[in-house]
Amino acid sequence: MTAQVLTHNSFQDPDTDLVMAAANGNINAFQQLFERHQRKIYALVWRLAGDNAMAEDLTQEVFIKLWDVIDSFRGESKFSTWLHTVATRVAISELRKQRNWQQLQLTDASDYAEQLSHDEAPDLGTLDRLMLRLPPQTRAVFVLHCIEGLRHEDVAQELNIAVGTSKAQVHRARTMLEEWLSHE
Repeated sequence: MTAQVLTHNSFQDPDTDLVMAAANGNINAFQQLFERHQRKIYALVWRLAGDNAMAEDLTQEVFIKLWDVIDSFRGESKFSTWLHTVATRVAISELRKQRNWQQLQLTDASDYAEQLSHDEAPDLGTLDRLMLRLPPQTRAVFVLHCIEGLRHEDVAQELNIAVGTSKAQVHRARTMLEEWLSHE
């Protein structure tokens, strides 16, 4: 691996020096990046996957992918923003490979919620717990737009859906969550 010239300096992004070192093969620098960002990436992929074991696997997949592509980071944005994009793409790609992604997005939300209610869920905040009841694609759109702050255009591109579908899924998620919250 060889590092490309970064346009941000280390004053703007505290990760710049570590990224450059990791891009040049420094495993210790990569380990520091992992330790610095692992929890945030886990939280993102957990919200997308809704499953602890899958989130752990996806987090590892993200950092494996990161090792392969870190030398392509050009510094046009903060490293954490770029890593977020890598994580989202890896997670969505892996979730699409799961047969349940396509099947569950078509499942009626009440059936999906009933299925989840039989499983032991970790002690989560109310919103996180209720988000798990959303159908997978609806949850992915909601997480990326409302939790992670991506624009509908970016969500649509990440998930390979229309912008209108992104907006409709956010509306659907909010409606469902409001209904469920009113019964909490």
